Amino acid sequence: MKTIHRLAPVAAVGVAALLLASCGDRPDEAGGSGETSAASGGGAFSACMVLDTGGVDDRSFNQSSYAGFEQAQEENPDIEISYVPSDDSSAYEPNLTAEVNKGCDTIVAVGGLMADAVKAVAEQNPDQNFAEIDSASGSDNVYGFQYNTAEGAFLGGYLAAGMTQTGIVGTWGGLNIPPVTIYMDGFWEGVQYHNAQKGTNVQVLGWDENNPSGGTFIGGEAGFTDQAAGRSITETFRAQGADIVMPVAGQAGLGAGAAAEAAGGALNLIWVDTDGCVSAEQYCSYFISSVTKNLTDAVKEYVLDSAEGNVPTGGYIGNLENEGTGIAPFNQFDSQVSAELKTELDTVKQGIIDGTIEITSPSAIAAS
Repeated sequence: MKTIHRLAPVAAVGVAALLLASCGDRPDEAGGSGETSAASGGGAFSACMVLDTGGVDDRSFNQSSYAGFEQAQEENPDIEISYVPSDDSSAYEPNLTAEVNKGCDTIVAVGGLMADAVKAVAEQNPDQNFAEIDSASGSDNVYGFQYNTAEGAFLGGYLAAGMTQTGIVGTWGGLNIPPVTIYMDGFWEGVQYHNAQKGTNVQVLGWDENNPSGGTFIGGEAGFTDQAAGRSITETFRAQGADIVMPVAGQAGLGAGAAAEAAGGALNLIWVDTDGCVSAEQYCSYFISSVTKNLTDAVKEYVLDSAEGNVPTGGYIGNLENEGTGIAPFNQFDSQVSAELKTELDTVKQGIIDGTIEITSPSAIAAS
């Protein structure tokens, strides 16, 4: 029994991005149940995933989490992998129960919204191993993956403040929940820090850490899937003067890409979770960078360790220091980001790591 410590590097300032295996061919559909399997080898260990809404190719946390399964199977062909989608929140507990009944060796639940369902099913099945993305461990048989993405998003906000031409930037979310608002807090704080250090007065639309009730969200069951709503919010921000926007809404964030494309170069974006130029490459020319969450490597290592009989216990917290979060390369914007700004980002990153720059987000997660 152990806790995961080893992780491959994730993208950071000026460093190559994590290339998600899940951006390639998707697994073939199995049967008519909506469940997918990509098994090979002897199937000695079965790793099952219950996805949140948005599907396995959501360009966000479902996709990058399942990529960890795929990479684990590449390293150990005796691992059998599968996933089951969730159409809405009412499917969480039935899906988890079905995976238990199927005889999975471990079940990974994607998303903090599943926390109550995971806790309930885990308590009913104390001998079953579970893991959950974006939640602390709620039971002895549940391993929790958490990410202090406020740290990576702080760099994203500082970058946006350093790149804006209008002096107005924005961020909006799919749902008003901590795994979303932690990004928005970091972005807002990064802009405020830039203003304080550089004497600028960059405004942030859509979020104020000190007034969270005024935040902008899609809301509802379609919070992570409604691309039309994502486009509408982003176009409203653009009409209010924003020239850089960071959506935190999974697949719904693709609506911001459509808005940027329609703006004809007057609007650019910062993506989240994955390097947008990999997971949403059709809009790469509008992504200045992305705030990354290294789900793929963490999930891969969890599955590999579990398959070896060393089931991790407790939880993992990803941060800047262990490269669980960060910012992706600037890709097509690399020549437009000044050497001075790149150096400042490196300095800010080190300040966050050594504690001289404090993250004040109420959703920030302390290192264990």
